[in-house]
Parts: sequence; structure tokens; C-alpha cells
Amino acid sequence: MDLAALCAPERCAVVTMELERGVVGALASIPALAQAAADRDILTSCGRLVSAARAAGVPVVHAIASWRSDRAGTPLNTPLVRALSRNPAQILEGTEAVELVPELGDCSGDRTSTRRHGLTPFTGTDLHEQLRSVGATTVVACGVSLNVGVLGLCLSAADLGYEVVLATDAVVGVPVAYGDDVIRHTLSTVSSCGTVAEITAPWIRS
Repeated sequence: MDLAALCAPERCAVVTMELERGVVGALASIPALAQAAADRDILTSCGRLVSAARAAGVPVVHAIASWRSDRAGTPLNTPLVRALSRNPAQILEGTEAVELVPELGDCSGDRTSTRRHGLTPFTGTDLHEQLRSVGATTVVACGVSLNVGVLGLCLSAADLGYEVVLATDAVVGVPVAYGDDVIRHTLSTVSSCGTVAEITAPWIRS
């Protein structure tokens, strides 16, 4: 299927991955990831994607991570999570760190799916139910990172039966060249790939 068919407004939804101020914004706790996002200007691309989606009536769901200060419900069972948890301000619920980055514009009409544990946005969250409730059969993915989160988003979505479209200029990994390799050698085999301009073309025409 071509992108126009996959991204028809009546069948798709945009899912953003961890586009939070404490991940890729001014309060980012992994400087290398925030720098990679800035170097590739992916936040601007994500902003264009969600803006076009809203205008076309395409649902937007923001998958975010939010932790309690006592880390209850957040198993420290991976090296990544253990390292991040050493920062007492890491994506704490109710703080500016879990706010969406301003490049996404007015998100008041969007949906949010929050996870407290794990590395990917479907496990233990209501993301699947939210997508089903709006009739989405295609997930358009953007955000960070290609190392873990976006990779897991795409794999899980495919496992659940969704078609997946990856916005290639609205994602990034660390190092940047490694992220490009993940797209080329892995995600291109489980998702259709296109730029924001290519993905949003059917929405603009509609």
C-alpha cells in the first residue's frame, strides 16, 4: 500500500513518543539525545506533523513517561532506567519535565497516554484502547528515540495488527548515524517510511 492509502485521515492516528521537556526539551536529562534532536530539527518536523493532523481531523496521541518521586510502579530493572533514576527530577509527574515541548503547539485537543514503567508505549497503558476507540488502523510514529522507544513503538504496533508509518525526518537516535541505520536496516522492514511532507500530503489534499 502507498502512503496516501495508509495515511488516509479516516484510518490513521499520529502517536508521538516522549516529546517531553524533560526528554528533548529545555529540561532534558540526556544531553546527547536533546542535542541530536536539535541537530536534526525533529521537533519542528513533529510540530508540522501534528499541526497538519489536527487540521485534517487525524487524532493525535502523545505517549509520555511520568514517574513518581518514590519510583513506585517504576521497576529499575534495566541499565537505562537505573541510570535515569539517579536524577531525582527525572520526568516527575506534575512537574514541567513531563510537559510536552512547545514546538507541538496547542495540544489541548489531543489525547495523552501515560506510562509509569517499561520502555515502550503500549505495554501497561491505554494506548491500544485509545487508538481502537478512534478507529485507527494505521499508526504514524514520531519522536524519540530510535534506540529504544520509537523502535518499541513500531514493533509493538505491528504486533497488535496496525500498519505503521514512520516519519523519518521526525525521529532521531544516538548517535545520529546509528539511528539512521535502525531506520534503514530494521524499521524499514516493519513500517512504511516517509517524510512529514509525504505523510501529510493526503491530509492537505483532503
